[in-house]
Amino acid sequence: MFKIDKIEFEKPLLLAPMEDVTGLGFRRLCKEMGADIVYTEFVNSDGLIRKNKKTAKKMEIREEERPVGIQIYGADIDTMVEAAKMAEEMNPDIIDINAGCWVKKVVKRGAGSGLLKDPDYMEAMVAAIVKAVKIPVTVKTRIGWDADSIIICEIAKRLEDAGARELTIHCRHSRQGHSGEPEWFHISDIKEVVDIPIVLNGGVFTAEDAKRAFDETGADGVMIARGAINHPWIFREAKYLIETNKKLPELTAEDRIKTALKHLKYEIEYKDEERQAVIPFRKYYTGYLKGLYGSSKVRQELMKYVEYAPIEEILLNYLKELNNFAEE
Repeated sequence: MFKIDKIEFEKPLLLAPMEDVTGLGFRRLCKEMGADIVYTEFVNSDGLIRKNKKTAKKMEIREEERPVGIQIYGADIDTMVEAAKMAEEMNPDIIDINAGCWVKKVVKRGAGSGLLKDPDYMEAMVAAIVKAVKIPVTVKTRIGWDADSIIICEIAKRLEDAGARELTIHCRHSRQGHSGEPEWFHISDIKEVVDIPIVLNGGVFTAEDAKRAFDETGADGVMIARGAINHPWIFREAKYLIETNKKLPELTAEDRIKTALKHLKYEIEYKDEERQAVIPFRKYYTGYLKGLYGSSKVRQELMKYVEYAPIEEILLNYLKELNNFAEE
């Protein structure tokens, strides 16, 4: 059972915090698809303290996406404490500490999974943030810094003692990045030594993966990251499979194209200018149009535009062509 104060779910599916992905538009879409808890992009504590507008904007949340967490990252305890207080003012349900990002420019500063190099410091940071804010503090981390320092059970116990209310474990060590198979078996080991909820992350790309993660590890929740970027339907499909042991029907061309347009509308709604949403949205076309006949040419055409209207026209005409082709 996943329980943090009034947040309570049986086998919840969580949308992971992802840079340049989990803005308001994508979170809203995934919430509609069945995500139980969603997270902002990870927020740079230094940027917050410097009052960087772009950084602060990442913390904007809406009532309809609750429960929602704001994830912060940084290497300095005092700065992280101040950033946590600023995040708390946005009234999220959770403040999450990023201790899992493996990107070199982050870990080089001692932030993200770089914190795993110094468990004492990591514990002190979590304790300081817990003391500074009134809302639940959680931590997302990895099983260790490298293959020779897999000490996640010890880390988990220390973070629980420091006041963390839940831990999300990416089941690879930091040096692996996204390579290699995640070692899910660590989840059941961690649950032996702590009482707080433990969420599994890493290697969940399909509904079957999500169900297997619960079945094999006894995880209290499953967090989905890259598996949702090109396939936001994963939350709906996984919930249905977990609850009924049956698979939903295959997505149709209409499902794919109309969901793409809905998602783009959401992105535009939360941006100051239309092009600020349309240009970054290009990364989603491959996933939305996957497996559709002639989609590569359509994607190339879509790249030319920075406004919604011509994109809608192209995609709806493409849908008509696909339907006519199917009838013939």
